[in-house]
Amino acid sequence: MNAELVSVIVPNYNYAESLDLCLRSVLDQTYQNLEVVVVDDCSTDESVAVAQALGVRVVSTGTNGGCGNARNVGAASTAGAILYFVDSDVSLAPDAVERSVRLLRSDPAIGCVCGIEDPEPLLHDTLVARYRGLQYHYWSITAEGDISLLFPAMCAIRRDVFDDVGLFNPALKQTEEVDYGYRLSRRWRMVLTGDVRGRHDHDHTLRGLLRKLFHRGRLRVPLYLRARRFASGFETATRAWGSLAAFAALVSVPLMLLSPWLAAVPLTLLAASLACDAGMYRFVHHRAGTGFLLLFAALHYLVNVTITAGVAAGALQWLSSRAFRHLYDATFPLPAEATA
Repeated sequence: MNAELVSVIVPNYNYAESLDLCLRSVLDQTYQNLEVVVVDDCSTDESVAVAQALGVRVVSTGTNGGCGNARNVGAASTAGAILYFVDSDVSLAPDAVERSVRLLRSDPAIGCVCGIEDPEPLLHDTLVARYRGLQYHYWSITAEGDISLLFPAMCAIRRDVFDDVGLFNPALKQTEEVDYGYRLSRRWRMVLTGDVRGRHDHDHTLRGLLRKLFHRGRLRVPLYLRARRFASGFETATRAWGSLAAFAALVSVPLMLLSPWLAAVPLTLLAASLACDAGMYRFVHHRAGTGFLLLFAALHYLVNVTITAGVAAGALQWLSSRAFRHLYDATFPLPAEATA
């Protein structure tokens, strides 16, 4: 018999289209001792009606404050010994909660268990969504094990660990999971495992995906400068060099106007960028074939350039804005003389 109550918390803002699939997957879990709450962040679509039609309790944030704030409201509104956060555009495998609880119970040092998303998109089967699904899945499976970057789309956190680490920082809108992961992994093991699975409604337009990744790159600058290291697992130094090489290849294209021989510069940089994640390209070729691999490589090149552009913008903002430099003071406090 399942003894511990698990509180499944679904933060939501205007995801009525996928919320029904998300909640049905939660209600169909093999682990039965659940309470389920949708924390609605002041949606303007039919999200609340979707949840109520399935008999799921809805709690409102009162004001639109982002995912981190919604997760905090959910934690305060529930009573489970384990908090299970599920994004409203994710559909869980039927045994996701059961497997997460089993892993948490297996080692008292484990404070958080994160699942891995399937490569296939949940709803929108566009070329961009297929690219994002394969890319995100590969980066996740190669990071499997102990991590310091929280994957909040589906993750189980012990209530005592959540109380120990503290709330998500509501001031952070794009990087609250990186910030929280650093804080949690200082004291507890955080594990990413393919035993816990789900399917995600990935970004399905190129503009939306690139905009999100640009701002994530920008907002990570003050965090990584303060931490002096990348989050372990997902965002590796090799991949950072791959993004930089892609950007440098683009910038060096005008050299070809000076001499045809100088075409070797951007071509070499492009080859270096591809080599930095060669395993991913082999994976995509195996899963989707040569034709899609060519499209995938083109999209990933754009993603790499966009991430580097975001980091460059973040570096300029870090130099010009004191507030931006101190965005993560709660996570990495400076000595008193350094804040003057």
